[in-house]
Amino acid sequence: MQKFIAEESFWELFPEAAIGVVVATGMKPTGEVPFEDSAAIAKLLAEANTQADRHLTSNTISQNEAVRVWREAYQRFKTKKGARCSIENLLKRVLKGNPVGSITPSVDIYNAVSLKYALPVGGEDIDSFEGDLRLGITEGGDAFCALGEDENDPTLAGELCYRDDAGAVCRCWNWRDGRRTALSDDSKSAFLVIECVDPTRLGDLDAALRELAQLVERFLGASVETRAIVDRAHPDLVIVP
Repeated sequence: MQKFIAEESFWELFPEAAIGVVVATGMKPTGEVPFEDSAAIAKLLAEANTQADRHLTSNTISQNEAVRVWREAYQRFKTKKGARCSIENLLKRVLKGNPVGSITPSVDIYNAVSLKYALPVGGEDIDSFEGDLRLGITEGGDAFCALGEDENDPTLAGELCYRDDAGAVCRCWNWRDGRRTALSDDSKSAFLVIECVDPTRLGDLDAALRELAQLVERFLGASVETRAIVDRAHPDLVIVP
């Protein structure tokens, strides 16, 4: 059995947080996604770039509410200099007129959901995990090679990160994915996650989670094995039975 566990060190910092999880299996590789479905995903992403404007009420990125709550959250744990929540990075591109472009179908789907709801969304390849996936404060030194990089950049003491038995999976909570566990064109099973630190937005979290599950079923032919919300009262779930 393989589990996702949000550790007590996480809940001590964010007792009101909620984490939506979709476990999807049997995803089509990129080469088997029909052209019309690829086009539909591209359209969804383009529409989401436009929909993101409603979350941008200020030209100063940090003054937008969807970003402000995460700036405050990132002050509660040790971070790499310049690390920002993934949703800030996406919204900043929209604000600058540089729309988020296509990467691979699975990533495009979760980026579209992220932009539409202004919530951080990420995904990892379950088949790359070693042992349980955990979210918590680390003592540091966890092996990590960022996506697009070639050198090991270990975690810092006091950093909040996702990690497994082999090292870090995503640094500074939801800042940067690692190369080892990132979704690829050939990934078959995905751990998809949506994070919420604002308890007033739990309705948006639920809606985003439902849409994410529907999209991977519809366009990637995936089977959704799990769709659930992890909170302090329910801090773990099974990824692989």
